[in-house]
Amino acid sequence: MNWLTEPFAYEFMQQAMLISALIAAAAGALSCFLVLKGWSLMGDAIAHAVLPGIVLAYMTGLPLILGAFAAGMFCAGAVGFLTENSRVKPDTVMGVVFAGMFGLGVVLYTWIQPGVHLDHILFGDVLGVTWGDIIQTGVISGAALTVLLTRRKDFLALAFDPQHARAVGLPAKWLEIALLAVIAMVVVGALKAAGLILAIALLIAPGAIAYLITKRFEHMLFASIFLAVFSAVAGVWASFWLGSAPAPTIVVVLTALFIAAFLFAPRQGILMQRV
Repeated sequence: MNWLTEPFAYEFMQQAMLISALIAAAAGALSCFLVLKGWSLMGDAIAHAVLPGIVLAYMTGLPLILGAFAAGMFCAGAVGFLTENSRVKPDTVMGVVFAGMFGLGVVLYTWIQPGVHLDHILFGDVLGVTWGDIIQTGVISGAALTVLLTRRKDFLALAFDPQHARAVGLPAKWLEIALLAVIAMVVVGALKAAGLILAIALLIAPGAIAYLITKRFEHMLFASIFLAVFSAVAGVWASFWLGSAPAPTIVVVLTALFIAAFLFAPRQGILMQRV
């Protein structure tokens, strides 16, 4: 059993697992609403769009987290404005906006050459986190979870039928803004654990898996949180023995769980349906 517990003996591994689990809990909860609302591309867009905010924050001496959050909210606002004021479909608008923001970020990074390595921004640096990073991520994750869990019924109504939500008096526009803000928060929190490129897996895969294996939303929500946290810890643990980077290994674990659910889920699994 030494092989099972050995990774937990090192402080850097403990820190890596803790910060990954913290952000995975918030991402797992958020994932349910993104999957039900069809906002997978919005998560991807915001994840890519925060790069110029990080570089500009470095230039001005501001905390990188503030620049990333501001860029994410700007991206979300730009997508909403262009969607409402043009004939272009939302998925096309998101593709243009996030590609443009990401390209701008790479250009600014090449021009400025900040002290933060680009690979650490894109793919995370979970093995190099400090306790300060963990506290910061914990605060972000806690805030995101608080918003999502306390207003989950409102967000659920918005995801299934926005017109009905407006008809019953819910502030649909403000709920959408709040959901966009939570996406930006979670993406910022995932910078250390997963990076910008791989954060989208944490935002989508847990909810997609839970959707396949559950019937009720409450079950889906807590199953998604559990699956995200399990995948985060298991991915970091497996990376210790495989000699791989933790963030991609977490994504591989999530992908394996999705394939298993797709094949063997009680109601919707392909193989189980045939049986």
